[in-house]
Amino acid sequence: MHPGSQAPLHRAAPDIAVRLLDDFSEAGHATPDPGIPVLARLVAETCDPAAVASAGRAVELWARSTGHGPCHPGLHDGGLAGTLIGLRLGARIHPPLHRAADRLRDHLLDKAWRRPWRTVDVALPDYDLVSGPSGTLLALCIGTPQPKRSQLMPFTAHLTELCDSGDLYRLRVGQYSGHPGLGWLQGRVNTGMGHGVAGLVTALTAAVRHVGPWPELLDALRCATRWLVRQSFDDARSVRSWDGAGLDGPPPEGGRTRQAWCYGNPGVAWALWDAADALGDRSLADWAADAFTTLAERYDEDLHLVGAPLTERLGLCHGAAGVLVVADAFHRYARLPVAAVLRAGLAEYLGRRLPETLGPGALSSRAARSSHSLLVGVPGVLSALLTTVHEAPRDWLPCLGLR
Repeated sequence: MHPGSQAPLHRAAPDIAVRLLDDFSEAGHATPDPGIPVLARLVAETCDPAAVASAGRAVELWARSTGHGPCHPGLHDGGLAGTLIGLRLGARIHPPLHRAADRLRDHLLDKAWRRPWRTVDVALPDYDLVSGPSGTLLALCIGTPQPKRSQLMPFTAHLTELCDSGDLYRLRVGQYSGHPGLGWLQGRVNTGMGHGVAGLVTALTAAVRHVGPWPELLDALRCATRWLVRQSFDDARSVRSWDGAGLDGPPPEGGRTRQAWCYGNPGVAWALWDAADALGDRSLADWAADAFTTLAERYDEDLHLVGAPLTERLGLCHGAAGVLVVADAFHRYARLPVAAVLRAGLAEYLGRRLPETLGPGALSSRAARSSHSLLVGVPGVLSALLTTVHEAPRDWLPCLGLR
């Protein structure tokens, strides 16, 4: 980032983060989402001593609100695995939270040993990163203590079985016929990071690193990565792209506007590069880096950032913050120069747009309750900025399939 863009970010992001934590503490909105404790931990590590008190109050209130959300085991959308992340990282400020985290971990592990997931005609909670076992596995690898090999085996064995054929037929969705929002996916295999094969690949990659490179696991990871490569195509702007589901025919025409963490080039390219790194596959790593380069060289804020300002243009899931942390990962681990350029541009974009979006009272309004979410709300945007610009800790990034 060039020197002229540093000052506004250093002024705005920490100040907005502290204000968000204070507003959360005053309003008392109950949320099991890990966005508040993740942000509070980063504030406590990087901001001035007065901000530590704000972080502590927010974590204490958040911890009292856990248990009021959905009881599904997923990582996002209010699931228990997300609460586990919040407890683990919140314990960096309030150590007694480790006890609650251990109890929740044991509950998630007990459910996993029952293998409650389908292996054919699946729904998203049977495999994905947002609501399924891919995300729960990633959550168990965040914070301390690190999981034992045996603790991850139910997840690893299930995800390995799902990828036991070249066409990934087990991942064809079979539960959404006639569904108003997900009917398009019926009979198809999702490609994306949040709900598709890319997210599953990041979980298998984590398993290789935490469980060990046993042959069936390596075969499954290779099978999934090869499938993703085969689904890619160059769009009208010469950006290597993926549709939301695997190709059923010739690639679609035109430019692909959804290039984000959840769908499209950034999330899928990173999942492939990181898997290649774990596999020691130099050829795949180079292919994935080249794929990301096609987007980084042609990234267009007006084209690729669309929709409502906060959830679509700024957030981690669909917006600039998600692409920012992916570009940061490519810069840090793949040593990709063009990723550093994109990272700087996106950080500057967020530093400019976030204060504009959050006018007076925006953080404490009733409509802003969803903005406390890590994946689609303000905490995720601020966490991305604090981590990439202010060198805050990175140990929350595995809940995005990053590191």
